[in-house]
Amino acid sequence: MATVTFPPSSLSTPPKPHFPKPSKTLIHLPSPKFSFSKPAFNLKTLNPILSQSPAPLRLSNTTSDLIAYDNSVPVPVPVPSRSLKSRLHDGETLYGLFLLSFSPTLAEIAGLAGYDFVVVDMEHGHGGVSDALPCLHALAATRTPAIIRLPESCPTWAKKALDLGPQGIMFPMIDSPKLARKAVSYCRFPPAGVRGSAHTVVRASSYGIDAGYLSNYEEELLIMCQVESEEAVKKIEDIAAVDGVDCIQMGPMDLSASMGYLWDPGNKKVREMMKVAEKGVLGTKKKPREGAYLAGFAMPHDSPDDLRSRGYHMVSGAVDVGLFRSAAVEDVKKFKMGLKEASDDEKENAKEDEKYWSE
Repeated sequence: MATVTFPPSSLSTPPKPHFPKPSKTLIHLPSPKFSFSKPAFNLKTLNPILSQSPAPLRLSNTTSDLIAYDNSVPVPVPVPSRSLKSRLHDGETLYGLFLLSFSPTLAEIAGLAGYDFVVVDMEHGHGGVSDALPCLHALAATRTPAIIRLPESCPTWAKKALDLGPQGIMFPMIDSPKLARKAVSYCRFPPAGVRGSAHTVVRASSYGIDAGYLSNYEEELLIMCQVESEEAVKKIEDIAAVDGVDCIQMGPMDLSASMGYLWDPGNKKVREMMKVAEKGVLGTKKKPREGAYLAGFAMPHDSPDDLRSRGYHMVSGAVDVGLFRSAAVEDVKKFKMGLKEASDDEKENAKEDEKYWSE
């Protein structure tokens, strides 16, 4: 039988690739050479450089055993705008807002709008210290001073609030000079007070970076005591005269409740009691840095301009939740009224059309 022989297939044996030889015209770059003006780092050369850096952290000598930053090496700290306290001493009248929502966005808007201060309200707002901190961050970004209103007057709440670094602190329900003195003591480090010390690591001292914090905190902090009962009004002159009390914040709502007019804060008797209180506080301001300044809330029957005209130097004109509520209610009302007007117009047009075709 004849044998058939096939030639090798080009598919089974692929051709060898052909690469041209390098041309003599190609440019051959020399190998890179590096040179250092100083020898490479090693332990011997690194030590002198480390010695020029800020001193390492060391243990504090305080009983809290917190890590203390050695601020013997100057570190630039942002310079804040003029404090609320200094502006009051200069005779300014300040206008603010109460923040109950604990919304950092609304806090930022309030600061950008131009309020002189914002009170972060832990007494009637839902939030606590951890909720207040983002609001303080937002206000700091707009260079707007924050005041924290405590849920109650006690050293624990005062300590936690002050460590956040607000410019002011507000104590509710101060009914006597004794309670006012206690409130001031909660704001002072020993021996002047009973405030617990963690100034080496808290936000109030820029986390220990602000070397002047202990020297300046008393001068910068605005201490506000709320007078909001009939009993407190009777002692208001003595409360306002307590050393360290900077402002008396009037509380018309609780004052009216203590007098039996919870649903009628604008009652004539309540307003007369407010005037007695105002006269008592203003009488302590015989000199610019003596006595206490008068602070208050605007009410439907008592506008911000009314308060200013009676000698108030700190006026809170609104609450963030109240502003939003009023805007929301008005917005819905406007739309609903538009729907009703449109419906009435349609009915009228339908009647006109019916009349036209019937004729």
